[in-house]
Amino acid sequence: MGELTYGLVTGIIFGFLLQKGRVIRYDKQIGALRLKDMTIVKFMFTTVLVAMVGVYLLKDLGVIKLSVKSTILGGNIIGGLIFGMGWGVLGYCPGTQLGALGEGRWDAVWGIIGMLVGAGIFAEFYPTLKNTVLTWGDYGKITIPQILGVNHWIVIVVFVVLGILMFRWFEKKGL
Repeated sequence: MGELTYGLVTGIIFGFLLQKGRVIRYDKQIGALRLKDMTIVKFMFTTVLVAMVGVYLLKDLGVIKLSVKSTILGGNIIGGLIFGMGWGVLGYCPGTQLGALGEGRWDAVWGIIGMLVGAGIFAEFYPTLKNTVLTWGDYGKITIPQILGVNHWIVIVVFVVLGILMFRWFEKKGL
């Protein structure tokens, strides 16, 4: 029950930050898709960087155990294409759809229905996908530091520095 409570609390905090960062706004979503407004890119990359530092810090302290999922290119590419098409058609990604509904924008319901239908279709076809798409390009449980053969903190520092440089470049360009 404690894990569910932590999940609920962090989900509420994340939703609050999505709303305060204005990334659930339709104009921000379309701006990101058209590469005219990098607010969402900056928000999500910041989230990735903070999570990367936090997860590896907790792992190194022995508080958590890292559970790496297999890298499967077939599933990642096809799933990414479906995700991107849904985002492009609706103007919301899954997290922002729920935030938009929370703000009272009922058009987000279509995306939520689409996610539920998509999950049902995936569940129905999972036995077939498991033996086909989910075997294409299966590289197993790998991480970037493992591929490069370096300590994970080197990769984290590089990503943080690149993030800071990217944010500055976006600001200089008015994005």
